[in-house]
Amino acid sequence: MKKYFLLAALTWAVQFFAQAVHEPKNHPKEWSKPYEPFRIAGNLYYVGTYDLASYLIVTEKGNILINTGLADSLPIIKNNIKKLGFTYGDIKILLLNQAHYDHLGAMADIKKETGAKLYVDYADADVMTSGGKSDYEMGKYGVTFKPVNPDFILKDRQWVTLGNTKLMMLHHPGHTKGSCSYLFETRDKSRSYKVLIANMPSIIIDHKFSEVSTYPDIAKDYAYTFTEMKKLDFDIWVAAHASQFSLHEKHKPTDSYNPKAFMDKKEYFDELNDLEKEYLEKKSAE
Repeated sequence: MKKYFLLAALTWAVQFFAQAVHEPKNHPKEWSKPYEPFRIAGNLYYVGTYDLASYLIVTEKGNILINTGLADSLPIIKNNIKKLGFTYGDIKILLLNQAHYDHLGAMADIKKETGAKLYVDYADADVMTSGGKSDYEMGKYGVTFKPVNPDFILKDRQWVTLGNTKLMMLHHPGHTKGSCSYLFETRDKSRSYKVLIANMPSIIIDHKFSEVSTYPDIAKDYAYTFTEMKKLDFDIWVAAHASQFSLHEKHKPTDSYNPKAFMDKKEYFDELNDLEKEYLEKKSAE
């Protein structure tokens, strides 16, 4: 009997230490810097850090949280939700743009504390359960966030519905195998807006596409994503990083409600074209 308990203890210890989280620390200080939350448009609010964007969508049936930043973003997100007058425990659905530690570091804790259901693009599901260890590039760092099991798996153009809000998930692979964006409509007293929460397809590898053995379709996926993202129609756009959509040029903490500040479609297409140029240059060097 003693041998049984000793073996069980050793097995538990191995599993525990194998899952120890080692979140990379060499990231910009802006990722952990607090930022004043604000209303973007209609029922869409910014509740993230200075650069790691988290979005709260408020409905009469509870709220949706998209992205959770680093592990240390948790108290910032909680406080931002409270500052806006909403209740942290009212989060019913969790979504993300990509399965990297800087966008879901606090996901497991928020899921546990709120009981919210996690919806994930099918191609990022295994990375979520491995804590990032199975990611084609970031897996070299081991387990970078607490492993978390999705409750629902999404395919391209499937809907996520809560209360009066319906979001369409758009499969935009490349940056991760299951990177995705979201389209939904919101409105205020003046008008309605079609909102795009975009995952911009930046490239994170230094080596050749052909050398990524664990993601052989990476180049093809990037090409698909650029084509699809150019087709999108929207009024307002934001992204997974505040710096990607020039948040701090468009909005100051003292500014009043102004959805028009985020209606710069030219910036979106310029940013997309710049990223595609980088992709094509890398592809031509193969």
